[in-house]
Amino acid sequence: MKVRALFLVTAMMAASLFASAQKMATGSEGQIQTEVRHQLNMLPYVTAFDYMAFKIDGRNVTLVGQVTKPVVKSDAENAVKHVEGVEHVDNQIEVLPPSSQDDGIRMRLFRAIYGYPQLQRYELGTTKPIRILVKSGHVTLAGVVDSEADKNVAGIRAKSVPGTFSVDNQLQVVSGS
Repeated sequence: MKVRALFLVTAMMAASLFASAQKMATGSEGQIQTEVRHQLNMLPYVTAFDYMAFKIDGRNVTLVGQVTKPVVKSDAENAVKHVEGVEHVDNQIEVLPPSSQDDGIRMRLFRAIYGYPQLQRYELGTTKPIRILVKSGHVTLAGVVDSEADKNVAGIRAKSVPGTFSVDNQLQVVSGS
């Protein structure tokens, strides 16, 4: 009888520990997400012409996006590798090929978007919420804006820039702003 009672108590404790471990794993995934986001936001040399995102699967982090400088790609991977709880980093960030034509388009797009009165408030701060990605004259707008109207205006402004072949407006409207 004592053995049976001891077994039941041990089984209940094991189940309780297992449930606690699962809660901690979920909590640590949230902590990993917060810390990875912070590390990516703190990287030097990141401009409005770079876009990075990440996916977390347990303790594995996959980095995605496009950047203009190879050092940004390697810095992102190194920063995320040192986040507590991260076991593996899969760096799928694409380094855009150097192109003086694309550089000119980037600058014209920046002025057309961030210089437009309705969108000037997005220029404040060091981290620009509208990301301008240019690859061989093809433009992708990524990031976040406050309203559907701002998203549409940014797309229209981008399409008006000479030298762009296409514009893919992937801006997300943040809710509750």
